[in-house]
Amino acid sequence: MSERRPIIAIDGPAGAGKSTVAKHLAAHFGLLNLETGAMYRAFALKALRSGAGLDNAPALEDLAVRTAILLEPTANGNRVLLDGADVTGEIRDPEVTQAASRVSVHPAIRAWMVDLQREMGSKGGVVMEGRDIGTVVFPDAELKFFLDASPEARSQRRYEQSGSGAAVVTPEAISKELRERDERDRNRAESPLRAAPDAVVIDSTSLSLGEVLSRIEGIVGQRLTRPGS
Repeated sequence: MSERRPIIAIDGPAGAGKSTVAKHLAAHFGLLNLETGAMYRAFALKALRSGAGLDNAPALEDLAVRTAILLEPTANGNRVLLDGADVTGEIRDPEVTQAASRVSVHPAIRAWMVDLQREMGSKGGVVMEGRDIGTVVFPDAELKFFLDASPEARSQRRYEQSGSGAAVVTPEAISKELRERDERDRNRAESPLRAAPDAVVIDSTSLSLGEVLSRIEGIVGQRLTRPGS
């Protein structure tokens, strides 16, 4: 039996740069980027469309049974398919992102998502980012990273990325949203956000994106060049 290609798990709070790092690593090392956050946002979009209460666990469980989510890697990133329809653009709406944080606290929804994520990454050769990849989804991942930064730094980065759309988003509003998400992620009963014991923890509060990528690239490069990798 051939050895499974390595799995790279990247965890951390909202705004820590997980998606950017995962996308870069996948392109740099020829791996598949399976963005688990997009999966939660796709389900949240369906919940919003259906009118199912975001805090109504039984209704969400019933909805999950009738939901198909697929990530399709492309040269420009993942296409996100919800019940066969491309919703890649729609799931980036702030309302959907906020809803995703709420539906993700339900144990049954997380268990369902974990099964989907394990199926997608079972053959290895993937980068997966989220809140519990290295602790729950793939605790045996060959490489684990936990990206973190101060709430102030994460809020400022989110604000700078928000651009000048029609909706006026203030730094204070972004900071409030991130702190609320941190509270839910770190204190939920099912697989709370935390660094795996064997994860490389990187606090990027005082680091540039280039410095973060350089450090992680070096660690991943060493692992992938070992015999058998």
